[in-house]
Order: sequence, then structure tokens, then C-alpha cells
Amino acid sequence: MQETELYPPVKAFLESQGYTVKAEIGAADVVACRDGDEPVIVELKTGFSLSLVHQAVARQAITEAVYVAVPRGKGKRFQTALRQMTKLCRRLGLGLITIRTKDAHLEVHCDPGPYAPRQSKPRKIALLREFARRHGDPNTGGATRQGLVTAYRQDALRCAGYLAELGQAKGAIVARETGVERATRLMADNHYGWFERVETGIYALTEKGREAASG
Repeated sequence: MQETELYPPVKAFLESQGYTVKAEIGAADVVACRDGDEPVIVELKTGFSLSLVHQAVARQAITEAVYVAVPRGKGKRFQTALRQMTKLCRRLGLGLITIRTKDAHLEVHCDPGPYAPRQSKPRKIALLREFARRHGDPNTGGATRQGLVTAYRQDALRCAGYLAELGQAKGAIVARETGVERATRLMADNHYGWFERVETGIYALTEKGREAASG
């Protein structure tokens, strides 16, 4: 679908709502006017892109009613891109339209309007908890997720270090001596494969754990 193929369904949709629609007015792809309302601008593109967002944001200097319109794709990749683009458009106060290629069916995914972000209290709590538990600043900003030192890993290393020095021990003793309150649960979960339960409540290091403690 070319950009020009997007115009007829967009024009028909706006006209059905009482707008007079004209193409290529100034820098705008589509302009729709209706008595007593803000003009509507629609930017047409064959796919999501940063340039499309830039163009739409620039049109907000003219009117608050700005939409972007693209062909509707298929598959998980497009669905993921659509979800992400819808979130972005909402944040920027833009509207988003997709048009199905086979029959020119038009769908409005969001309308222009002020954005009020909803904060997630559990996510904020988790972020601040991780920040408080992290010892020092062992990572470099911008690094990949793989190999990052988390507070959980730091706690596991402290437990492993204690066992490497003093041998097998009760989880309660490891917790008391290392200051890792969750030591027993951490060693029981054995996320890294460093610990083994010798008997009830008593843990020792595996070979992998000894390597981690010495490294």
C-alpha cells in the first residue's frame, strides 16, 4: 500500500463525520475542517518511523487534532510495534489510525488528547528496594542486562563467601553473620546453582559456588 492509497479511506472516514477534507495543504498530508471545530491533520506513511513522529509533532504547532495513519500489518512483530506506537502517540497527544490493506478498513487506536501517565506503585517500590539493597555501584550505565550485578547476586555472593571461608552452615547462621536476611530462602532456591543442602537447614557450596566465591 502506497501513501496515496491511504488517502481515500481516511478522507471517507472524516467526511462521514461531517468534515470537509482536502489533501496536501501546506506541509500537511490531509486537512479536515468542520464548523466550530479545530482543524484535523493526518500524516500518512507506509510504516512506523521516527520521521513520521517528527512530522506529526511539528503539526501540533497548527492544531491539537493530529493523527498519524499507516497500513495495518500482520503478525506478532507488527502487533508489538502497534502497541508501542499507540503508547507513544498517547504520550505525545497524537491520534493513531491503521488501514487494512485488503479492504481499506480503517481503525482508530487512539485519539489526540492530553496524556496523564499512570504510575505503578509496585514497580516504584521494587525499583527503590533494589536501589537500597544494592551495595555500591557495580555496574556501568547502558550495559546489557546479561552479567549485571543485582542486589540478589550480591547477597548470594556474600553467602557463598561465608561458606567458602567457614564451610557448611545453617541458613540462620549465614543470615546472621552476613546480614543477608533472606539467606536461607536464597540458598534453598539456588538460582545460580552455587548451593546444596547437606541436611535440613544446612547448606554447603557446590563446585560452581566455590568458583563464584573465589572469582
